[in-house]
Amino acid sequence: MTVDWLGGPVSRSRAASFRKLIASPTALAVPGAFDGMTALLARKAGFESLYLSGAALSASMALPDLGLLTLDDVWRRAREIVRASDLPLIVDCDTGFGEALNVMRAVRELEEVGAACIQIEDQLFPKKCGHLNDKRLISVGDMCRKIAAARRAADQLVICARTDAAGTTSLDDAIARANRYVEAGADLIFIEALTTPDHFRRVRQEVAAPLLANMTEFGRTPQTSRQQWLDYGFNVVIYPVSAFRVTSRAAQEFYASLASTGDVSAYLPRMMPRSELYDTIQYYDYEVLDASIARTVLDHH
Repeated sequence: MTVDWLGGPVSRSRAASFRKLIASPTALAVPGAFDGMTALLARKAGFESLYLSGAALSASMALPDLGLLTLDDVWRRAREIVRASDLPLIVDCDTGFGEALNVMRAVRELEEVGAACIQIEDQLFPKKCGHLNDKRLISVGDMCRKIAAARRAADQLVICARTDAAGTTSLDDAIARANRYVEAGADLIFIEALTTPDHFRRVRQEVAAPLLANMTEFGRTPQTSRQQWLDYGFNVVIYPVSAFRVTSRAAQEFYASLASTGDVSAYLPRMMPRSELYDTIQYYDYEVLDASIARTVLDHH
């Protein structure tokens, strides 16, 4: 059995665990986590899988979601989230950082740090947020080559293929592309920017693969509950930027208050106390580990 520093068990195959979650008779809720602490808090809240959003990661770096992230940016943050949470992680890799060989490298790098799923999309680089205008698509053949390359490079990694055709060309094109992507080796299909329940139902009827729904805020897809997504037949529901939006608003309000009043007293009830923070990050367990190692070394002298 693999264990972490503190002696706790560590998952050997998060990808296999994620496949089981996808196949379960429910709509798997997958919140976005943009760093180790949010990943740990999500796990403690009871979530079984996490999502690393390119939009949230780029925003956390004060960059727009326009394909500016590098593979190094993504795998470093993925490694941090997996280390902190030990949960299956879906990693948004935008357009795959290049062509087929670049996709293969991304798969290898992410699988090495413990990611469970890689998500790539069929936009032309530089990509745009899926809920904005002026998106441009690559050909079906080019996307299928990327998916086939990912499948060839992967050991157990789940391949999620996203198409932006529904908001660019047509729903017919999106469905046709989705089925081609399944034939190329995709395990999970993500049709971005669906807008009506009729579209949700039609996608479920016509795409022969597990489906991922994007429950982002302020976009084209109406706010839909997890139970409703389950009723529509979707297997996974992501909430990619929600925690980042909440955290950013809270920080914005705190900084404005501190700048105007020079006093943090009003915010003390809204802060995580030191004791709770230390419990969350297992501060005292690490102290005990450190002391035990020192004691062991001394015992040998």
